[in-house]
Amino acid sequence: MLAITGGAGFIGSHLADFLIKKGEEVVVIDNLSSGSISNIKHNLTSGNFKFIKKNILDSNLSNILRESESVFHLAADPSVKTSSEDPKSNFRLNVMATFNVLEAARKNDAKEIIFTSSSTVYGEAKKFPTPEDHSLEPISNYGASKIACESYISSYAHTYGIKGIVLRLANIFGPRARHGVIFDFFNKLRENPTELLILGNGRQNKSYLYISDCIEAILTARNKQKKVYDVFNIGSKKMVQVNKIAKLVCGCLGLNPSFKYAGGKRGWSGDVVKMLLETKKIERLGWGEKTSFEEGVKKYLDWLSSQRS
Repeated sequence: MLAITGGAGFIGSHLADFLIKKGEEVVVIDNLSSGSISNIKHNLTSGNFKFIKKNILDSNLSNILRESESVFHLAADPSVKTSSEDPKSNFRLNVMATFNVLEAARKNDAKEIIFTSSSTVYGEAKKFPTPEDHSLEPISNYGASKIACESYISSYAHTYGIKGIVLRLANIFGPRARHGVIFDFFNKLRENPTELLILGNGRQNKSYLYISDCIEAILTARNKQKKVYDVFNIGSKKMVQVNKIAKLVCGCLGLNPSFKYAGGKRGWSGDVVKMLLETKKIERLGWGEKTSFEEGVKKYLDWLSSQRS
């Protein structure tokens, strides 16, 4: 059986869909604090799917993971912004929760743990595209918590032989995502189609990857990497400026609002203004991006519109 923590969330629910279609038995563990039952309700009647509403900080997590040979650990506090506002909560939900998952995996002789980390571990990188061996100097509590999780996974892999796979994700977007710049723009334009407030100066330049390509990358790393512990960047080969995203979203929605800027180079505390990951390592395993940014945005906006109709 395969376990997915945070499996009712954006990325986790898509991962569950893919694994179930492949005939795998999947158990999703989620406390629904940021995930939604609507993301997984279509699987609830499936014979090879099980949902457990549980906080992974609970001490009895070992009982839940007893039959899981592989653990996809996606549960986390997902917000860079709120990690600066409540650092203790971010530490608990990311670092302590990951330790709990690792202990449960160890006690149940799990074979592997696949962990979704983040591009924020690099902070303001000095090399672009940024390779996996770049120095780690986070500028957010969120990024710091992800580094701590990576370190614990590495130590458990080498100490207990649990295969550890760390995936440093760029900005992932697509249906079921309920945060991020595209989601933010869509909601603001629904409220006021004549004016769009852009956080920062609009010149932030980053990598964005569509959800289906992200899922394929996760599973490529899981199926093909052989080391006891390894790290992979997952992202697009291109950066897209926030101003361009604003124009694209407005164009897709048939709107022509005036742009207003909050000011400053960062959209929020801890915001990295430039991010592009080197992805040659995952590409050498056979993965490649398939969905263009423009195509992905249109699909995502169509989905968002369908939710509000």
